[in-house]
Amino acid sequence: MPNLNFSCVSCGKCCHDLRLPLTWQEATDWVSRKGTVELLCEALPWTEEPDSSNLQAQHKRRRSFATMSGNLPIRVVVVLTAVYTGACPNLDADFRCSIYPTRPHVCRIYPAEINPFIELSPGNKLCPPEAWTSTEPLMRGDVIVNDEIRSHIAMSRRDDEREALSKQVLCALLNIDSTGLSSEGFAVHAPPADLLLKALHAGLEPVDQENLPSWTLVSNQASTINALTSAGADAQLTSSTSSGPSRYIGFRADASNA
Repeated sequence: MPNLNFSCVSCGKCCHDLRLPLTWQEATDWVSRKGTVELLCEALPWTEEPDSSNLQAQHKRRRSFATMSGNLPIRVVVVLTAVYTGACPNLDADFRCSIYPTRPHVCRIYPAEINPFIELSPGNKLCPPEAWTSTEPLMRGDVIVNDEIRSHIAMSRRDDEREALSKQVLCALLNIDSTGLSSEGFAVHAPPADLLLKALHAGLEPVDQENLPSWTLVSNQASTINALTSAGADAQLTSSTSSGPSRYIGFRADASNA
């Protein structure tokens, strides 16, 4: 990774048409301000524990909770996301953030990445070229050298791991029990704001696994559903054109034939 300098030029491009991953408290604050928050769910079959040398698997383990889909052990990752079309509801007409002192971690660290396995690439960012001609250092090699950004990345990762079991409770309170398969797509759930806010305030403690329902794995790939069913999972074919409070975002075009 080459050395990177960066300085925000307040163009506002990163504040439009986005899904922002939020911590529990950030999601609570967002809904309280009448913003929209959805839950993105993805799962991984987890029939055995990965080797400690598999860093990506260990990363996914820390930010997920263990459960079942039929007879198949899985781990589910739930991401609370702020969703908006057009300008962020907190963006003023002059492209200034109206919640700047309390803005989410993901806004504070941009254009850096929270996920340690995603490489920062200026070409994948919305910032104009002049933002990258700054004399302010952002990265040296693979290391973030901006102390504030590095701190917020660490806090975001910490909360993501600490809140994994609470998200299991949250889903139970909201009757959410369907998930996409990691690397194929997300099950997206958009509960009513009043119910979500109530659940966010209530669902803080882990619950007895025996009282929780089996999860349904959804995919728009018939071959995937067949394989999951053969492995003992509860699996259901869906479509990326589905709509409503629960829908599916697939990474590939629908394929109904095995």
